[in-house]
Amino acid sequence: MGLTQEVAHYVAKTSYRDIPSEVIRAARGFVLDGLGVALAGLTEEGSRIVLNHVRQMSGKEESTVLGTGLKIPAPKAALINGVSGHAMDYDDTQLSTSKEAVYGLLTHPTTPVLHAALPMGEKEKISGEEFLLAYILGVEVECRIADAINPHHYQSGFHSTATMGGLGAAMAVGKILRLKEEALIRTLAIAASMASGLRENFGTMTKPLHAGRAAENGVTAALLAQAGFTSATNILEARRGFYHAMAGGYDESKISGKLGRPYFMLDPGISIKPYPSGSLSHPAQDLILDLVREHDLHADDIESIDVGTNSNVPNALIYPMPKTALEGKFSIPFCMAIAVLERKAGIAQFVDRKVRERKVVELMKRVTLYVDDELEALGYDQVRSRIRIKLKSGKTIEGRYDVARGHPQKPMSWAELSDKFRDCADLVLPRKNAESAIQLISRLEELRSLKPLLRALSGGKDNDDRKTRPTKPGSKKWSRTLKR
Repeated sequence: MGLTQEVAHYVAKTSYRDIPSEVIRAARGFVLDGLGVALAGLTEEGSRIVLNHVRQMSGKEESTVLGTGLKIPAPKAALINGVSGHAMDYDDTQLSTSKEAVYGLLTHPTTPVLHAALPMGEKEKISGEEFLLAYILGVEVECRIADAINPHHYQSGFHSTATMGGLGAAMAVGKILRLKEEALIRTLAIAASMASGLRENFGTMTKPLHAGRAAENGVTAALLAQAGFTSATNILEARRGFYHAMAGGYDESKISGKLGRPYFMLDPGISIKPYPSGSLSHPAQDLILDLVREHDLHADDIESIDVGTNSNVPNALIYPMPKTALEGKFSIPFCMAIAVLERKAGIAQFVDRKVRERKVVELMKRVTLYVDDELEALGYDQVRSRIRIKLKSGKTIEGRYDVARGHPQKPMSWAELSDKFRDCADLVLPRKNAESAIQLISRLEELRSLKPLLRALSGGKDNDDRKTRPTKPGSKKWSRTLKR
């Protein structure tokens, strides 16, 4: 059995009863988190542009745009919800099984799979159990494919959420459509030829477009395969196939025989983001917040802040002096400065106005990111960070964190995930809808239909009756008042 067939066979043959209970529990948390960040991300300017784009296209009212009463064709719902899911860079991150891979290639596994499976699940009228199964299988395939690829793929400039995300999304949708093994093989090959996304676009609206297109590509590939569209049958392992063309090779031992053994969600795991920024900043973000609070530090006390990490961090956090919030999400100086000045690093901090404030700019000039030889020698499986704060008094304060809150070693509880969901959902939904969504997701596998969840996530029946749209995206009522 070739690798492509092995992946398709796993998806085709795995049933809900085959999934361990601890994987089901973990999946509920990732779904809650993924839906929350998509609701918040709808308020971003890039999401608004994509939403206006898809609204201009005619088609069936099949699937819900989260946070609104709007229904559009399923592939386009996958696109806009996927863009929103990554717009704030607040979605979860895959870990790695080896020290050579760059933190699991920084793949954001939930967004492409979740936002392909949910609109198709709505269209196909599946149950909560069927939805969870499709989501879990899609994430497993995505993570294993990413874990096995030569790390050169990410280091040379490909964005793995865009490339591998579409393959996971395709398998999730294929499962919802009940495709047979042969059709799933074709689905993988179609999705593989649609895979793209370049890291030079980090810090721009195009980065979340990668995730949205991956979700849309997954839907499109599965629907084409269902209709009889032909493709190669060995797309993953072929000499001119996905792995060799995109990375120059792969480690077969990291995927063959590993699907669901164990589930990637459990080992090595997936990290949930505590902050709406690039995940490589998070251990340092955690550490600076703790140091500031512990020592009651203020900007006027600080002469300099040195942040040490390994060489892959500057390769991703590429903005020493950001000008926009999107750039600030990939800037160690901004993450350090805002933590000192506001002692917070939430949605309200990662906005354009904060990045441009004079006091923020002045403090950013005192922050240096450097490669720490000791941390470099430890490998790239974790985002180890060291901070040294030199005070004007001559005193030095320092510390080191290897992981951030939300990592499997420092997991977030259901209560903490629910709080994050509320914080995100409050931007676009009434609080009663957010509470209803939390309760429904907590027993997702018991739902006979996804309708109650989608009703809660769309703001309820009143959405359809509101006819005006505020000119300023980001207000609490913005998405609830979208004109149909």
